[in-house]
Amino acid sequence: MTAMKSWSTHYGKRKEIRKRYPSIWRVPLAKQRLELVLREARDGASVLDAGASNRELGDKIREVYPSVIYKTMDIDRAAEHDYYSLDEIDEKFDLIVFSEVIEHLSVEEGTDALKKLRGLLKDGGRLLVTTPNLFHPHRYWDADHRTPYRYDDLAALLVGCGYSVESIYRLYNDPFVWRLLRIHLGALLHRYLDIDFARQIAVVASRG
Repeated sequence: MTAMKSWSTHYGKRKEIRKRYPSIWRVPLAKQRLELVLREARDGASVLDAGASNRELGDKIREVYPSVIYKTMDIDRAAEHDYYSLDEIDEKFDLIVFSEVIEHLSVEEGTDALKKLRGLLKDGGRLLVTTPNLFHPHRYWDADHRTPYRYDDLAALLVGCGYSVESIYRLYNDPFVWRLLRIHLGALLHRYLDIDFARQIAVVASRG
């Protein structure tokens, strides 16, 4: 990763993450991104959805927290957003969601974005980052993806950008019976093959 100031420093941070989560199988499961967002949000909280796409996350949050203040940023000017660049944003947030974006950026761009997002967090604020799970057999390989991240590399990058990593999750949701089979039976085969059925990873981090 050429954007790292020091590979040895990054490697050291990655080793610290691996002490907490020695393998992908020690990373706990959560059903979906929304579950984690709702854990971190609250009524009256300010939320920035960076890379918001169709803004549907805001509607889902307000179903649980009607008074949440939801703002969006996306580079797509064909859709209506509050901001179209991180540099335009002049306020701070309790929670920032950066979902399925960082893999579309170079390491340099991703590092820069994470540093800017840290500056947009209030004291005690949280950042939620999701990205495709590299241990899934084919989840990462979309034509417009530029940088793959294992769970420990992404967490180490966040630490290097000044964050404290609070928790890491594997995101997986299917109908109940299929989910049960995957978790309790299919996992044996997946472990043997050193692959995972969870499609995404999510990291929750604070300003540090």
